[in-house]
Amino acid sequence: MSNSDYLIKATVKKISERLNKTFIGKVEEAANVAQEVPEMLKKEIEDLKDEIIQEAKRLEEIESDDNLREPKASLNPQVEQSLEKIESIRTYLENLNELLE
Repeated sequence: MSNSDYLIKATVKKISERLNKTFIGKVEEAANVAQEVPEMLKKEIEDLKDEIIQEAKRLEEIESDDNLREPKASLNPQVEQSLEKIESIRTYLENLNELLE
């Protein structure tokens, strides 16, 4: 064999070794990530569940607050008028806040 043949053979061998080393390293990384995926999914599902529960509680509180704000039957018409005005102002402010957001 000539020197060029040895160079070609050595080049092919070294490239092959490097590719194998890189490939094996990447396969190991992928295997490690694959093992972490179920835990990551479980955590995401738990976080989502907690967020849903918090949102449900928030909506429940809003509804409860709305029920408390409903005008009660009053013997005094002026009190009823004032409560209606307050409610309309509150609605106007909520709408204004939504527009600003």
